[in-house]
Amino acid sequence: MFLEVSRSGFYKYLQNNNQKDLDVVNKIKLIQDKCKRRYGYRRVQIALEKQFGLHINHKKVLRLMNKYNLLSKIRRKYIYTKPNEVLHYYANLYNRNFNAEDINKKWTTDITYIVTPEGRLYLSVIRDVFDGYIVAYKYSTHVDSKLVADTLKLAYKNNKIDGTILHSDQGATYTTLLYYNLTKEYGITPSMSRKATPLDNAPAESFFSAFKTECIYLEKPKTIKEAKELCDEYIDFYNNERIQLKQQSCPNEIRQRKIANVG
Repeated sequence: MFLEVSRSGFYKYLQNNNQKDLDVVNKIKLIQDKCKRRYGYRRVQIALEKQFGLHINHKKVLRLMNKYNLLSKIRRKYIYTKPNEVLHYYANLYNRNFNAEDINKKWTTDITYIVTPEGRLYLSVIRDVFDGYIVAYKYSTHVDSKLVADTLKLAYKNNKIDGTILHSDQGATYTTLLYYNLTKEYGITPSMSRKATPLDNAPAESFFSAFKTECIYLEKPKTIKEAKELCDEYIDFYNNERIQLKQQSCPNEIRQRKIANVG
C-alpha cells in the first residue's frame, strides 16, 4: 500500500473521478451545443450552476474545456505589446457629449473586423462627430499599432487640425507609445472611453453597425480582396450619398455647407 491506500482502491478512486469529469464534460458539451460554442469558460461555469446545480471551480472548467476541445469558437483580439513598453491611458473628454460646433474638432476612432473564408480583414476608421464624415480609414489583415498609426497619419494629411480631440476605446492599439507620439506631434488631444463601455464611443459604434448591416451581412465577401473593395465602396457611399435622417443630407453635403458658410 502507498499512504495506506491499496492499489485497487487507488485505481477505483481514479475511475470514479474520471467518470465525474466525463459527466461534467457531457454537460459542458450540451451547454456549448446550445449556444453554438459562443461561451467562454466563465459563462460555462455559470451555466453549469444554473442548469445543473454544479458548483465547479472555473479553473477546472477551463481545464476540461481545453482537454476535450470545447473552448469557445469566438476569437478575441490580442495585441502584442513589448513587456517594457509604457501604456498610455487618457481621460474621457467627451462623457457622451457627441455634439460638435465645427468640423475636425471632435473625432472618434475604432477598429472592426470582416470575416471571410480567407481570414479576417481589420478596418480602422476615424469619424468626425460634427457631420459623421469618415475622415480616414485603413484596412489590414493584422490588427496592430501600425494600422492605427496609418489611419491617423492619413487623417492628419487630409484634414486641417485645430484643437482636435480624438476619442477611442481602451484597446491596446490606442495605448502604445507610437500612438502617443503621433497625437503629440500632430497637436491632437487623445480621449478614451471608460473600460468596457461601448456607448462612450457611440459614433464609431454606430458607423460599424450600419457598415455591417447594410454591407457586410448582405454581401458576405468570400475573399480578402472582395472585402477591401466593399470597404472602399461603402465608405464612399456613406460619405457622399447615404442620407442621415436627422440632417436629411449625406455627411459630405453637411461638411461642404459648413465650409462654404465659414468661407
